[in-house]
Amino acid sequence: ADCRYTCHQECRSLIQLDCRRPGPCQSQLSPENTILLSPRSQNATQTVEEEKPEPPTVQEIKQKIEKYNAKVTNCLLMKLNDDGTYTGFIKVHLKLRRPVTVPAGIRPQSIYDALKEVNLAEMTDKRTSFYLPLDAIKQLHISSTTTVSEVIQGLLKKFMVVDNPQKFALFKEMRKDGQVLFQKLPLTEYPLYLRLLAGPDTDVLSFVLKENETGEVEWDAFSIPELQNFLMILDKEEKDKIQQVHRKYERFKQRLQQTLKEARGKPG
Repeated sequence: ADCRYTCHQECRSLIQLDCRRPGPCQSQLSPENTILLSPRSQNATQTVEEEKPEPPTVQEIKQKIEKYNAKVTNCLLMKLNDDGTYTGFIKVHLKLRRPVTVPAGIRPQSIYDALKEVNLAEMTDKRTSFYLPLDAIKQLHISSTTTVSEVIQGLLKKFMVVDNPQKFALFKEMRKDGQVLFQKLPLTEYPLYLRLLAGPDTDVLSFVLKENETGEVEWDAFSIPELQNFLMILDKEEKDKIQQVHRKYERFKQRLQQTLKEARGKPG
């Protein structure tokens, strides 16, 4: 009541308060009461537990799939399996601002390679970096048991990207009240279930692969050639920026000289 001390439900038995300040909670120092000192925290805990949805039954999944397929305007339907799992398609937009690392001198993957699961990236140690086309779209056929982590790894494999999967994150893009909202998905989330709940309309929900922005860049995750490539890109961007500034002030200088030339001999 006085210091607003709160703790997790599982930590109650480990808490030993040593409150030296006189107050109403002096008599409530027992571990059984520590979680009750802040009604706000107790309500928050209950809200989280109430919002946790129950896993849908097979019958509910069947009804959702039928409703989903009724809205599909192409052949990308979802299919329910006998074991209760289901398969379907998702589209992922690639919005990567930094270059990716791929094997150098490797031909594109053929259908034979895909069927035989041939990993062309392992055939050479040579690496090169390039930018993937901005906002490219890749369609994936996945299962209801496919996680976000597996989707990211599958996308990287299709483009023969050898970068650490931890450098990337899958986001869900939503539109609400004229605004575009992005939310990072946990690695254990199931994208196909989110697609099923949202329906086939990509304006309601779409998936985006972006760099994993953690606030601090984890430079240890990059190799030496990648870091050197970043330095080259930064040097180029710096030179371009300097040239832009020079051109900008050169135009200002020319205009000023022209104005002074036109103003000669005029009063004032």
